[in-house]
Amino acid sequence: MLLIKNGHIKTMAGPDIENGCVLIGDDGKIAAVGKAVACPEGAQVIDAQGRLVTPGCVEAHCHIGLDNEGMGWEGHDYNEIVDPITPQLRAIDSINPMDEAFGNALRGGVTTACTGPGSANVVGGTFVAVKLAGKRVDDMIVKEPLAMKCAFGENPKRCYGQSSGHKAPMTRMGVAALLRELLFKTRRYLEDKEAGKNPAFDMKLEAMIPVLKGEIPLKAHAHRHDDILTSIRIAKEFGVRLTLDHCTDGALIAGELAEEGFPAFVGPTLGGKSKIELQNKSFDTPRVLFEAGVDIAIITDAPVIPLQNLPLCAGLAAKAGLPIEEAWKAVTINAARLTGIDSRVGSLEPGKDGDVVIWTADPLVYLAGEAACTVVNGKVVYQAE
Repeated sequence: MLLIKNGHIKTMAGPDIENGCVLIGDDGKIAAVGKAVACPEGAQVIDAQGRLVTPGCVEAHCHIGLDNEGMGWEGHDYNEIVDPITPQLRAIDSINPMDEAFGNALRGGVTTACTGPGSANVVGGTFVAVKLAGKRVDDMIVKEPLAMKCAFGENPKRCYGQSSGHKAPMTRMGVAALLRELLFKTRRYLEDKEAGKNPAFDMKLEAMIPVLKGEIPLKAHAHRHDDILTSIRIAKEFGVRLTLDHCTDGALIAGELAEEGFPAFVGPTLGGKSKIELQNKSFDTPRVLFEAGVDIAIITDAPVIPLQNLPLCAGLAAKAGLPIEEAWKAVTINAARLTGIDSRVGSLEPGKDGDVVIWTADPLVYLAGEAACTVVNGKVVYQAE
């Protein structure tokens, strides 16, 4: 068992608790959170010494483990650029937990990441939510499959229409048509299966069935305002769930997005504007979307922004006017809730996983704030010297 005492506890499930405690049981689950928690005999005790204590941060969209640090093509395992439609791919088959980015993220207070294929393909395969501590991905899974990646805009156009000998899709019309065709085929395939017609096995369509059944959402890479609205148009046509990942132009259509009700995962915002569809990139976007009533999370798209800088991105959004409590939610409980893993992570509550960070200072307020101690499943996985 592990008891963290004398901390400023930010539970993300209610008011902060001054001089509070978090008790984690032998099963790695949070047993108690409160002002005074009895210390069981034999428990490991960490004195937070008044420091900020929060749940581990949650990344809602990245490519950690599939796009390896410090490698070229040898470690680029996130885009299968041979076919624009590859829903049968699974992120778990490309994740390298020994990649140095995992340890860096833990030292940055990030304990859970939703990771998966890139945006070269119109449909790229399934994302997975994993803990960032471990040696074998099978033992690190929080939820799999988490979502089906799809992509709009410049990336699929460039990877096929420009770079692959003028192969479809060349236009935004082509991107939308390929996704629609896949959804139509999946609908017919599912109807035939349910009617007992035993259609010929199709691995691509099998992978898409959870999307049509509403079990997992489409995870839509969309930066430009029209691409965002196209993704919504298609989702509504087929009655499927959807998350708006990147949502760079979200501030331009904040009212429309609020009416539609789909969540936005905003980022990566730190850094330069590397392509035309990023021209409106701004840390103002989370604030504008929040004020309009859109559910938001803040993302790094790691390795575009190194994953350990997720709290920094939330802090920069707060600097641009997003309320500090909402900035914290955007990288903890909101990120967990909007990706469907909040029963396990994102807040400090009894029954949830024992993922806790003790900070030297609030990293959303002070640039020098960093993790002094990171705990995953009740085990200390990082301790600052």
